[in-house]
Amino acid sequence: MSVQAEGTFYVQGIGLRPKIYVSADGSGVVGRAGTRLLADLADATGLTAAYSTALRPLRPRGTGHDPGRITTDLAVMLADGGEAFADLAVLRDQAEVFGSVASTPTAWRLLADMDEQALASLRSARASAREVAWLQAAENGEGIPAARAAGRVLPGLVLDLDATLVACHSEKEAAAPTYKGGFGFHPLVCFLANTGEALSGQLRPGNSGANTAADHIAVLDQALAQIPDAHRHGTDILVRTDSAGSAKAFLAHVRDLRKRGIRTFFSVGYAITEPIRRAIRAMPDRLWHPALDQDGTLRDGTEVAELTGMVDLGGYPAGTRIIVRRERPHPGAQLSLFDLDEGLRHQVFLTDTPYPGGGSAQFLEVRHRGHATVEDRIRCGKTTGFGRFPSRDFGVNAVWLELSLTAIDLLAWTCLLLLDGEMATAEPKKLRHRLLHVAARLTRGGRRLRLRISATWPWRHELATAFHRLASLPRPAG
Repeated sequence: MSVQAEGTFYVQGIGLRPKIYVSADGSGVVGRAGTRLLADLADATGLTAAYSTALRPLRPRGTGHDPGRITTDLAVMLADGGEAFADLAVLRDQAEVFGSVASTPTAWRLLADMDEQALASLRSARASAREVAWLQAAENGEGIPAARAAGRVLPGLVLDLDATLVACHSEKEAAAPTYKGGFGFHPLVCFLANTGEALSGQLRPGNSGANTAADHIAVLDQALAQIPDAHRHGTDILVRTDSAGSAKAFLAHVRDLRKRGIRTFFSVGYAITEPIRRAIRAMPDRLWHPALDQDGTLRDGTEVAELTGMVDLGGYPAGTRIIVRRERPHPGAQLSLFDLDEGLRHQVFLTDTPYPGGGSAQFLEVRHRGHATVEDRIRCGKTTGFGRFPSRDFGVNAVWLELSLTAIDLLAWTCLLLLDGEMATAEPKKLRHRLLHVAARLTRGGRRLRLRISATWPWRHELATAFHRLASLPRPAG
């Protein structure tokens, strides 16, 4: 590489690549053109307006940047892959596409001014936007897709709860040592398996218990509050967790929700205790049945049996069933001493899905195994905001988690409402690489500002179609 003129660099071609000259004086070209899709979708679902209403008390004089717009821009930035307040510059420095975006200090001060009441208002605003998004999906004729297991459609909605560790590399309020020897936070989150939406989350210290019933109840109640009334009542809602959700108080709460007209059922992991081991050893071979894969075919080397009646389940909701799976361990599987003795890996779960119409133990087991997809949701969520908490203040980080959930929702609504085929099920990394981060040229003509995507970009048609669909979405009244 050599300097040709002030600010201009000549880059020697390598192999068959053409020679290029690089300078920093371009105009009319923007990056992150596809991210404008997310900002417009936030407006189309009423999210921006709902945030503005929710945070109006934080703008007493009606001057400066609208707090609702600031929070929306932060959520869009997180959906785009940003990791810190300073990443707002990606939007702010392209005002022709994204409009006026608040400065980093302004955004920081807004989150610092929020209290628990403001955080609750943000959640309510997101719930109202979700209702609009689901109505728009119904208008398009698609509706909310069904979750599946063993090649079958699961009725209603499926909620997956799980906790994860987020490391901190500096002292932050409420950060604490974790059970894995690290240091940081231990948030608990809930995803909707049907669409990948992030319904709720609670930021917790790193030493918070994985099986704390009160936290599970709080996160579940917040998740249910996010579901529109038309779906929350009269629809089967399956709640799945790992063994951390097997606390009796939590399962009793899931059952008691039926008294409020919410038809909840549970499918939760269960620890392998000594009574469980005895029951497994006493189970006759003829009562073990082949397990199923997610496509409904037989799962090689895996069997399922029901232990209901062989183990004391006193204190659990009436009708609770207990089911076990055993399989040949795959390389690298974590095995207990019991598994090593038996030569097989065992996993146990509880469910209150009744026998009549509920399906066989084989079906219920593969349905429960679908909870593992929450690990993928969490992995993607950590690249969409909650893999890094930017502040020393716990309250700021709690709001950051809420905006991260909003960012995940924006990506999920984009897939649900605007995309087809492979892109409709794409993870955030693929969406960013193919659609959101594409460059485009801005041109003006006929009193219009046009965003021109390169005619050679492989996914130009998918992105253009998404913008056209966005323009045709019905808007909320007012």
